[in-house]
Amino acid sequence: MAYTGGLTETQTWKDLQTHFNSIHDTHMMDWFGENPDRFHDFNAEAAGLRLDYSKNRITADTMSLLFRLARERDLPAHIGAMFSGENVNPSEQRPALHTALRNFSDREIYVNGEDIMPEIRCTVQRMEEFCWKIRRNQWRGYTNRPFTDVVSIGIGGSFLGPKLASSALKPYWDSRLNIHYLANIDGSHITEILRRLDPATTLFIVQSKSFGTQETLKNALACREWFLNNGGEEEDLGKHFTAVSSNIEKATEFGILEENIFPMWDWVGGRYSLWSAIGLPLALAIGIDNFRELLRGAHEMDEHFRTAPLESNMPVIMALLGVWYVNFFGVNSHAILPYDHYLRSLPAHLQQLDMESNGKSVTIDGKPVDYQTGPVIWGGVGTNGQHAFHQLLHQGTHFTPSDFIMPMNSHNPIDHFHAVLVSNCLSQSQALLQGKSYEKALQELLDKGISQDEAEALAPHKVIPGNRPSNTLYFEKSTPRTVGALIALYEHKVAAQGMIWGVNSFDQWGVELGKVLGGKVLGALNKTSCAEDFDASTTGLIKAFHQMQSLL
Repeated sequence: MAYTGGLTETQTWKDLQTHFNSIHDTHMMDWFGENPDRFHDFNAEAAGLRLDYSKNRITADTMSLLFRLARERDLPAHIGAMFSGENVNPSEQRPALHTALRNFSDREIYVNGEDIMPEIRCTVQRMEEFCWKIRRNQWRGYTNRPFTDVVSIGIGGSFLGPKLASSALKPYWDSRLNIHYLANIDGSHITEILRRLDPATTLFIVQSKSFGTQETLKNALACREWFLNNGGEEEDLGKHFTAVSSNIEKATEFGILEENIFPMWDWVGGRYSLWSAIGLPLALAIGIDNFRELLRGAHEMDEHFRTAPLESNMPVIMALLGVWYVNFFGVNSHAILPYDHYLRSLPAHLQQLDMESNGKSVTIDGKPVDYQTGPVIWGGVGTNGQHAFHQLLHQGTHFTPSDFIMPMNSHNPIDHFHAVLVSNCLSQSQALLQGKSYEKALQELLDKGISQDEAEALAPHKVIPGNRPSNTLYFEKSTPRTVGALIALYEHKVAAQGMIWGVNSFDQWGVELGKVLGGKVLGALNKTSCAEDFDASTTGLIKAFHQMQSLL
């Protein structure tokens, strides 16, 4: 589906610029003073999540113009195209159908004329049988002892999504199984994981579509060698190694039995693969019933995104706010601030999701953009962040829109801990909104008995400009269903932004160059190939590597 060009030349874009010029100096506190219903006016609900977006530098007119822009960019049609299986990823000639993986409706979904839903349901059934065998000790290791540990070997989406969901849903874990995620090709990481494990009670899941991803394959081979060097035999590999891959030949050559290889499909991008068999370690940890609830929560958000009017569509609202800040305020970053220990991995997952999707400088038609696209995504968990980077959020020279994410109830209600945590979350967004004037700072110091001269010298350091925007996403509790909805919400927010900007949110060609060059550099480091005609910096660093290796 083609995108219309000339985004910045449209009348709506020009009207948004005029509107921005008229309100950009207005303090949000003025709008709260004028409208006591602002919280209710700028609030949305979907799939068990609530969004308070009243603390944004917007008016009703702002949102009206942004919704007009979305319609002008034919956003509803693009959403429909994604769900129907059209090739919304034209650079790779494939659809983006991660939503099909959690389709609980009776809708048939076709790829190349074939309904893919029967195969998806079959795979989930296989996952259920697999989990049942492991969790009920029907599938055991080569010494006939039940498994105690599962090592998931993957990288990128094969790592970040499952790791996020696993930590987010830790209260639902089967206490008999420990799940470990191995991603980085770093000898220290794999050593620290394997040194605590018993090969006889360890199951490995190798997650790679090609079964050739450098980091994943290197780690998998090292785990294979460790297994064989510590009691396992070649004929035992099939009991201890499984795979999620589309390359059955390479996986079986590795020693994995074909019946223990789960499929990966071209129409599922890595950063959207949690919902597939890539989620197998998660399903082992929380059980297949809870895994289905995760899918169901995501499906509920899918249906909301697909059918809700733009004016009440939560992912669309968040996407438009992002466009507003990036393209009119010139913002270049966005903070993700979960106030929930179990959601601590959310910023890392959203970094890949957002920046790999919308970090693009050409349109879907291959033309250079003349506007900014995806921001830098960063963040951290709870009050830890308050004592680290919130200083910049409050008093830095540029502002960063922030998403505060908060369950209203804790899985571990100790004393009044959760009330304190929630109070910190609410007060931080309140402080970003209100700020503190010089006059107020000065008066507070004088009230403490500080001299006039000292107060006047110190007061500027205590001034907080305020008027810094934030969203608050809140929900009852972090359950499989709400976590599924939360992840899907951000998936659709990112997709909607890409549709408005006219970029391909589903490819990632920028990742490829580093991989290609990495192979050439590796040859030079290992002295297995002649040194390439590298730049002086790379050549110097390769020489430094060889020199420091010789010192060992």
